[in-house]
Amino acid sequence: MTLQQLKYVVTVAEKGTISEAAKELFISQPSLTNAIKELENEMQITIFNRTNKGIVVSGVGDEFLAYARQVLEQASLLEEKFLNVKKQSPRFSVSTQHYSFAVNAFVDVIREFGGDSYDFTLRETQTYEIIEDVSRLKSEIGILYTSSKNEELILKLIKQNGLVFEELFVAKPHVFISSKHPLADREAVSLEDLESYPYLSFEQGDYNSFYFSEEILSTLDRNKNIKVRDRATLFNLAVGLNGYTVSTGIISKELNGENIIARPLLVEEHMSVGIIKLKDMTLSRYGKAYMEALKRHVNLEVG
Repeated sequence: MTLQQLKYVVTVAEKGTISEAAKELFISQPSLTNAIKELENEMQITIFNRTNKGIVVSGVGDEFLAYARQVLEQASLLEEKFLNVKKQSPRFSVSTQHYSFAVNAFVDVIREFGGDSYDFTLRETQTYEIIEDVSRLKSEIGILYTSSKNEELILKLIKQNGLVFEELFVAKPHVFISSKHPLADREAVSLEDLESYPYLSFEQGDYNSFYFSEEILSTLDRNKNIKVRDRATLFNLAVGLNGYTVSTGIISKELNGENIIARPLLVEEHMSVGIIKLKDMTLSRYGKAYMEALKRHVNLEVG
């Protein structure tokens, strides 16, 4: 097993096809295929399953790739420190529900490590995909919440995928509304106050049950429902239609402007917001820096 072979399989997993990976690595497709087969034979595992539609990472392949990425990261650090090898472009990815503190922390990491070149990814995506992304190391860190309603299922899925959940903070539910909303002058609002206004939520694709909802209290019946895919659309609808959504109450004026405000929701519930990562995996330097930045912003915005 060589570092080159590890780089090959990691690149194939990231690109999704042998042909795209071969272009990235500047080698022929047959040479890349042979190198991967040699590694699989040596390790006595199947990293990629070959199908009519292409290649798919196997279950044991996911685990192997997790370790391979760690080895490559450590090798890069050694080369930079002792061989004066030119620093490689940083690569780091996060998958998260729609939280402003997650974006602000991501900005901090880019400022710290970005330099002249980098390849960073921030995916504000669906709940199930967050778990899937981290389990396959498409993202190193995921951010999501649990509550009394979804905790059992979400934590079970996290465990089944070889992940762990680390709590960042606990928040009481708030509503996000326009600063010009008819309820904006209230110190707190009730569910009854909101009955006549459109309820805005993030669409969850094939996993649209309340367990995967990004909004707490999603099981409640509402007459007016609008589902969206991105934060900007949701906030535009909140302003244009006097809609509302339910979240942690943490909002960044720098990112979202003065038009959106948070008001406590008068319910007996809580949201435990935290990160997920592979169990027993040591975070990269970017992952560690991101965790530190998350805690800074959470302490600042919650405090």
